Amino acid sequence: MTSPLPSASSPTASPDSLAQLQQRLRDFAAERDWQPFHSPKNLASALIVEAGELLEHFQWLTEDQSRALAQPGPAQDAVAAEMADVLLYLVQLASALEVDLLDAAARKMVVNAAKYPVAKARGRADRASAL
Repeated sequence: MTSPLPSASSPTASPDSLAQLQQRLRDFAAERDWQPFHSPKNLASALIVEAGELLEHFQWLTEDQSRALAQPGPAQDAVAAEMADVLLYLVQLASALEVDLLDAAARKMVVNAAKYPVAKARGRADRASAL
């Protein structure tokens, strides 16, 4: 489990784009000689491990309790740290496989819109599973 994140107000905390984040992650790994370990297979495995750690925060919560994690505090900080881990591994995986995540997401949204038109989705409990 990771520790809560430092404040995003520091000058180096927030990259302006996914490309900038990818570069910072490449530099971070290069400085530590981690590139040999960052194969697509290893990054995908690490992504799933981190997604599991994110899920731990929701295990056994009711719907209302899970929604309460939107409130600022230590629980939200811990969830945010796990979400960041998931994002960082996903961005590294996209970099390793040369996938433009924003383009892939835009294309997937078009597919989802065609697959789940608004008229079909209204009032259906399973519409959230479209993603």
